[in-house]
Amino acid sequence: MKRARGVMVLLAGATAAWVMAASYAVHGQTGATPAPTGFDNLTNGFLTQADFDAARATFEERDTIPDGLGPVYNAQSCAECHQNPITGAISQVSELRAGHRDGVGNFVDAPGGSLINDRAIDASIQERVPGAENVRTFRLSTNALGDGFVEAINSNTLVAIANSQPGQSGGRIAGQVIQVPVSEAPGAVRVGRFGWKNQHASLLSFSADAYLNEIGVTSRLQPTENTSLGSSVAEFDRVPDPEDAGNDIDVFANFLRSTKAPPRDAALAGTADAVAGSNLFNSIGCSICHVPNITTAAVGTSINGGALIVPAALGNKIIHPYSDFLLHDVGSGDGIVQNGGQSTANKLRTQPLWGVRTHSRRMHDGESLTFTDAILRHGGEATFVTNNFRALSGNQQNQIVTFLKSL
Repeated sequence: MKRARGVMVLLAGATAAWVMAASYAVHGQTGATPAPTGFDNLTNGFLTQADFDAARATFEERDTIPDGLGPVYNAQSCAECHQNPITGAISQVSELRAGHRDGVGNFVDAPGGSLINDRAIDASIQERVPGAENVRTFRLSTNALGDGFVEAINSNTLVAIANSQPGQSGGRIAGQVIQVPVSEAPGAVRVGRFGWKNQHASLLSFSADAYLNEIGVTSRLQPTENTSLGSSVAEFDRVPDPEDAGNDIDVFANFLRSTKAPPRDAALAGTADAVAGSNLFNSIGCSICHVPNITTAAVGTSINGGALIVPAALGNKIIHPYSDFLLHDVGSGDGIVQNGGQSTANKLRTQPLWGVRTHSRRMHDGESLTFTDAILRHGGEATFVTNNFRALSGNQQNQIVTFLKSL
């Protein structure tokens, strides 16, 4: 493994920061080509266009009670939460999570799990946050366009990014890698990269989790129905499990694997202010976590515990996610623990910034409404980066905002 390039810069009034503006890939990997981008509902080549269109239609389908909807749930289709500006992208929709800390400070889920479903097929089983569950947070839906390329990143590449960050040698920023189970390959684990807590490493695992927890439909990978705050909902569940008889979870995963990555705003990206903002974004340290360039695994690489072989459509592609896909404590953590253990309670996955211009609410909970608000909210590991931003002139800060608006 290698870090392609690092430039050490000493910023006025700040400690040294590594600026990483080059590609990360497995050592010796050559011949990479750019991943296709676009908000055009066209396949990236993983599926044929006809199969992609059919998979998108399944992703957009609204489930009903006879299909297995609920009994507790958040949405009736995947597209309710992933639809702006096209199916598979982001939205303003959030989910609610809650729990509490025990006597020694460890996070404990609310009864039945930290996810508090917003909807139910019967009012008597509606979930609400119990008063004792005083660790509470909203989680915004995430962009899923281009996630096939993210799934195809070699785990060793993410480890290399983590190892190259300055905090690993006593500095501040140090991304955490976690290994998470791959549901379709029992016993296998892989470096997590999906969800605000990196709780999944494969798109099939992610799809099965979302189908159960967001829509309430059980599948072969998630065959057990959720409860209502720990109480059985069997009285209301009249569809035999697993309810996903047609294996829609495979269709969801293959749809996401076929989506193009979010494109830049062509009219804005090449402007002088956006270019200057990109350079400033790198120089003040933002790109330590929001990594601009990553190359996916070589074609033919076996991933997800052997359940998927990286195809030509996804392999050896250069992507620009502006994320390291690692967990960091930047001072805005939600206190929730999922697959990463107690050390991750106040850590969150670095939000990929590709497509960030397409939604109006920032950070994991949507509570920051401008790019500047979101930047200034960064603390913890990112405190010195935020201080670097504060030290810029107003014009320079606006240039960074213009750059972000181009993503």
